[in-house]
Amino acid sequence: MKILITGGTGLIGSRLKDILIEKGYKVAFLSRSKTQIADIEVFQWNIETGYIDPKAFEEVHTIVHLAGAGIADARWTEARKAELIETRVKPIQMLQDAILKHSYPIKNFISASAIGIYGGETGERFMDENSPAGNDFLAECTTKWEAAADDFKKTTKIETSKIRVGVVLSKSGGALEKMIIPIKMMIGSPLGSGKQWISWIHIDDICQIFIEAIEQKISGTINAVSPNPVRNETLTATIAKVLDKPLFAPKVPEFILKTLMGEMAIVALGSCFVRNSKLKNEVHFKYKFPTIEEALVDLLAE
Repeated sequence: MKILITGGTGLIGSRLKDILIEKGYKVAFLSRSKTQIADIEVFQWNIETGYIDPKAFEEVHTIVHLAGAGIADARWTEARKAELIETRVKPIQMLQDAILKHSYPIKNFISASAIGIYGGETGERFMDENSPAGNDFLAECTTKWEAAADDFKKTTKIETSKIRVGVVLSKSGGALEKMIIPIKMMIGSPLGSGKQWISWIHIDDICQIFIEAIEQKISGTINAVSPNPVRNETLTATIAKVLDKPLFAPKVPEFILKTLMGEMAIVALGSCFVRNSKLKNEVHFKYKFPTIEEALVDLLAE
């Protein structure tokens, strides 16, 4: 079976590619630049012009859409917000147009989404797949992202899954890498009140969820988070414990983060308590790393 991945060089795509190859799948990437990657076919596409190399679709069974500019990589100006939406939505529309025009026999389409659809701040309320969308920028961006996936399914009649990804913990980048730097320097501390919920997931568990969607063992809309969310102060303390580092510094005041990050500070300060109701009650998904201690020991212990 051949899998075509957009955004394949990102945090999830890089690990997913390795696991798929280990399992015997053929993997191809759609990339905006000409590049060579071992064991991978790389085909070019251009979001600005709408071009996709038609050879990219040859023998493809499933498309996994992971492309999108990093949500916390730059301050949220109006131009940046437009870019965050466009780099998620337009690729889906391009894939849809190509499939409709050429009748490529794709069997399965899996689009990443995000728990940001519930908004950056849900407080102490828990969210599941049936909860309504929020009303901030994170919710707006993710709602448009999912709407494009819904339209893809409606027009192409291809089985479509939307995987709402939580905070992915990996030793190869992402949120965890940013958190461990000050802790290793012994200046780490919780952010804001430290009470905000973080709905996280280990990189290998999120990849396994995508694989089960590829194999059509799960479908529809899925909250891809650990069954055990933690508060920011607990996550910070557990990282320090695993790294055997003390936490001396006081909590980082909210006003400092808001001054530095502007509206984007909601990514660090917002509380988002998300439950994986579908994975737990319908799929009975087996997590390799269900607790934060197990996940961090695997990722950080030397």
